[in-house]
Amino acid sequence: MTGMTETTEKAVTTETMETTEMIEMTVLTTSDRNRLFAKAPLLPAIAQDIGTGQVLMLGYVNREALDLTLATGTAWFWSRSREKLWNKGETSGNFLHVEGVRADCDEDALLYLCHPDGPTCHTGAASCFFREVL
Repeated sequence: MTGMTETTEKAVTTETMETTEMIEMTVLTTSDRNRLFAKAPLLPAIAQDIGTGQVLMLGYVNREALDLTLATGTAWFWSRSREKLWNKGETSGNFLHVEGVRADCDEDALLYLCHPDGPTCHTGAASCFFREVL
């Protein structure tokens, strides 16, 4: 995540079994990150295991939580029920080490690409998404 505020664009190559394509990725600068929170003070942030692709959890972040995530390399969120910042793993020891952060095309949701230290869910499950609806 180093150099994120200095670089504005980079090319990323993704390979599938059938094709190789170039994707232009825009890296948001500090002033661009201000724009993320212009629409709403909280953004949903999906945490995904960077190694397996498994969706681990959904949390909400404000600007301070995003800044702390980028500064510390661990996932920070805003607790809507407790109305305070929290560092995922501060109680359980199961931190999410963030290797990258992506904003969606509308810049109203974030994706944290993480290496989890252990189970992410407070139930002890690897992912909070273990209840099948359909």
